[in-house]
Amino acid sequence: MKLECKSQPRHPHPSLITQISLHNPEIKLESLKEDIKDFLKTSGWEKKLQNAVYSELNVFPSPCHPAAPPEHMKEPLAYMRKAQGSWEKRILKSLNSMCTELSIPLAQKRPASEQKELLNKWNEMGTDEPDLSLFRPVYAPKDFLEVLMNLRNPNYENGEQLSFRNHLGLIQVPLKVKDIPELKEDFSELDLNVGQLGIDDSAQVPPEFFENEHVRIGQKVLAEQDSAAAQQYVRQGCPTALRADLWALILNISNQPEDILYYEQLKSNVIQHDLLVDSLIYKDVKLTASNDDYYFVFEDYLYQVLLCFSRDTSVLEHFAYSSATPPKSYIRGKLGIEEYAVFYPPNGVIPFHGFSMYVAPLCFLYHEPSKLYQIFREMYVRFFFRLHSISSHPSGIVSLCLLFETLLQTHLPQLFYHLREIGAQPLRISFKWMVRAFSGYLATDQLLLLWDRILGYNSLEILAVLAAAVFAFRAVNLMEVTSLAAAEAVLADLSTLKVMPLLQIFLFATVT
Repeated sequence: MKLECKSQPRHPHPSLITQISLHNPEIKLESLKEDIKDFLKTSGWEKKLQNAVYSELNVFPSPCHPAAPPEHMKEPLAYMRKAQGSWEKRILKSLNSMCTELSIPLAQKRPASEQKELLNKWNEMGTDEPDLSLFRPVYAPKDFLEVLMNLRNPNYENGEQLSFRNHLGLIQVPLKVKDIPELKEDFSELDLNVGQLGIDDSAQVPPEFFENEHVRIGQKVLAEQDSAAAQQYVRQGCPTALRADLWALILNISNQPEDILYYEQLKSNVIQHDLLVDSLIYKDVKLTASNDDYYFVFEDYLYQVLLCFSRDTSVLEHFAYSSATPPKSYIRGKLGIEEYAVFYPPNGVIPFHGFSMYVAPLCFLYHEPSKLYQIFREMYVRFFFRLHSISSHPSGIVSLCLLFETLLQTHLPQLFYHLREIGAQPLRISFKWMVRAFSGYLATDQLLLLWDRILGYNSLEILAVLAAAVFAFRAVNLMEVTSLAAAEAVLADLSTLKVMPLLQIFLFATVT
């Protein structure tokens, strides 16, 4: 059974551009090099090529040492690779047991009548109420945290004393994370003296003046169509009216006719085949976004995007630089024979509880399904995959957890020790925020300001900084609590928080 469509190339192929330029009658053989340069500049292809190269540099890791084995590009530490492999086996066991219990195949062709029905209700799938009572999420963030808590570097003997910092936190692996001075340097544009969108009052610049000037510069950046300039610009926040275009420019998404056609191919694959993961997607949307005051109106968009995403084989490319490995399934009766193996689901990504919340905030910005889809796919293969895989990458969830615990223990030691003593380890509360990139926890306008900075700095480290800043902001109340439940109650509602003041105060008003 064929569950995939032909992968879409990420960017225009150079040979295509050369062919276009050589067919131009103004280009002469004797001055070929200069003529092609001029053609690329006047036709706009020079900027497109620059943006494509910049996009690739942002996504793919730096080249490894020539002698390094290929798996080092995925993850340099062997014990991290081993832990990720064990975690994947556990996920597959959960999926297979559900498959067996419910007597449902992993994939099957839909009957013609069902195909027609799905096609007719494609834009109103939220009205459908399938019986999902027997389906359960394959895993939830708290299950994943338990795995991370048990991570150990085998080079340390069991009796060997780890550092004081590692000894107190839940994460017990010796990874290098940044301290406040290093974070200040990295996030220098967040300084108290620099104008920011998301700050209501500034002693240096009146907010109206800064905002008007910032909008003017943003319009100029868009007119130039320069991805690098857009990425630098959004570090100070995006004006609401320009955000959708600026994010698309940074991610190098242009929604060309071929992109729309590719999306339609994915939709066709959804119509034709029914996958077990479809029910997991339905279940997740029903459990999360459908119950969210901000996102329930986007239920139809979420189904469309996530169902198409599960069929998109181009997503497999990100496994070249991810510690994860796409799961394989075998045609019945051919178990273990590689020529009968297929990736399952076709994109290699098994959704978990809360996965749909990566898409939901984007629905505020993009209302054309194919463009919404492309933006989400690019956000996933650049950032979100790191939040649910085990790796040593600075933006990986293990490093984010360690960074969060280190910041809290270093700068709020009394609070950290108090919460630890009452059995309310801070990471048990903040982990779900970071895994979801705060989606579903912050008010949407604040979440988009946070994601501006993720795109601007091409890093997820700001999630850990914000999580620590939230604890700092509620420190007085948290020092009064005597149980995990009470601590969770203090931090249950983040919807009134203002992200930028919290980050600025924590980073630039903390004594180091």
